[in-house]
Amino acid sequence: MPFELRPEPNPTLQPEGDYLQRAWQQSVYPIARRMGVPITLPPVSPQPHTYLAFEGYQYAKDHGKGNAYNHRVLKAFFVEGQDIGQIDVLTKLAGEVGLDEKEFEEALRTRKYRQAHQQALRHAYEEAGVTGVPMFVIGRQVLTGLQDRRTLEAVIEEEMAR
Repeated sequence: MPFELRPEPNPTLQPEGDYLQRAWQQSVYPIARRMGVPITLPPVSPQPHTYLAFEGYQYAKDHGKGNAYNHRVLKAFFVEGQDIGQIDVLTKLAGEVGLDEKEFEEALRTRKYRQAHQQALRHAYEEAGVTGVPMFVIGRQVLTGLQDRRTLEAVIEEEMAR
């Protein structure tokens, strides 16, 4: 579900800044290496706001390609360093997963899915209580932040026993 860490009008972070450099060196890169995930701190500066990418997701979901679109957008940003705050970039990515580029671009330019995205955000913030990412809801338990495999497995087993 969508969750914007720094929604507009809040400024986004600069990848060259101390906070992101330190966080990625101390946390993200070591975990990614352990998990075999190829990921890099995206060089786009400042980091893009994500509302257009999420509106694109709403379009993709309506056309049966939500998961494929999300995967492609995340790879484009975190592996390839593409600026996912740009309509032309998102449109190209949408086409790569089999969506109609012209229709997709028009949907983003007219903000056709703005309301659907806002509704999804309200659900995340107000109804689901999302306060950070990642967040896991397993049965009655909510875990926010990165969890190790043993913790997740223990919570799943505990919930299955209920």
